[in-house]
Amino acid sequence: MKRIGVLTSGGDAPGMNACIRAIVKAAKANNIETLGVYEGYKGLMEGKMEVLTANYVDDIIELSGTILKSARSAKFKTEEGLKLAVEQAQKHGIEGLVVIGGDGSFRGACDVSKFGLPVIGIPGTIDNDIAGTEYSIGADTAVNIVTDTVSKIHDTARSLIVDMPRVFLIEVMGRGCGYIAVTSAIAGGADYCLVPEIPYDVNEMCTHLKTKFENGKLYSVVIAAEGATGVNELKKQVDTILNIDSRTCVLGHLQRGGAPTAFDRLIASQMAVRAVELLMEGKTNRMVGVIAGKAVDCDIFKGINDKNKISQEIVRLNNILIS
Repeated sequence: MKRIGVLTSGGDAPGMNACIRAIVKAAKANNIETLGVYEGYKGLMEGKMEVLTANYVDDIIELSGTILKSARSAKFKTEEGLKLAVEQAQKHGIEGLVVIGGDGSFRGACDVSKFGLPVIGIPGTIDNDIAGTEYSIGADTAVNIVTDTVSKIHDTARSLIVDMPRVFLIEVMGRGCGYIAVTSAIAGGADYCLVPEIPYDVNEMCTHLKTKFENGKLYSVVIAAEGATGVNELKKQVDTILNIDSRTCVLGHLQRGGAPTAFDRLIASQMAVRAVELLMEGKTNRMVGVIAGKAVDCDIFKGINDKNKISQEIVRLNNILIS
């Protein structure tokens, strides 16, 4: 193998650049050249790619986002688009492709592989919902950003002298997985957490908060994953039940930014090296993950078809700590 390609697809995640860097360096250590494909699958079809040298990627490890950019393409979903993508890869001498992204990105990788291009997937998504790995690139950074924001809200809440208790409702990302919500709730000392995996009762939550107020607490912080509820709708219910004027905070894309944590940089590097090794071994349609601190691989369809859900142990921990 003389040349491989790497692209990022879907939503960006802190640590993707660390992964790109490690892929280039692992390939170089084995006398393999790496082509960076710009703008995801769209760029692959259009031949937007160039050689990434070790010197070029040396200083990107601390950068958030992705230097290769990401873009959507309706054409790529057609047979014509897929054939064009593979033709461009072959034209540029790419013998294997590493795709960094989520389940949608992995589906695209599998479609490309049907036309003869070996592919390896690396999970990069802040939701941490990809099965086959304990952690996806970017999730740890996102949790740290949310936790830091919650701490700042605690700071101002403690400083206010008010006539009635206050409730701060914080909405975080997570349509189908409450990983960010529940882990940041635990780390940030939230009083309640709503996640899409577990049905909730607003009245029960408000009773819980009211008990805290009756015991002398002057404010409460609630974290809600977007897949559980939007905080604007939640505010209407909370205000009516508790007869208060709660405050809302939607973190949105703030959670995708910021320098990746050391942990995200580490797992990104581990998975990158294993991805290069798999291509060298002639493997395809594999996904690399990290379990118990080690890089592992599994069928990429596991990452596509199965979803990580928050563990019962972490739910139990959260339930103890909000009491």
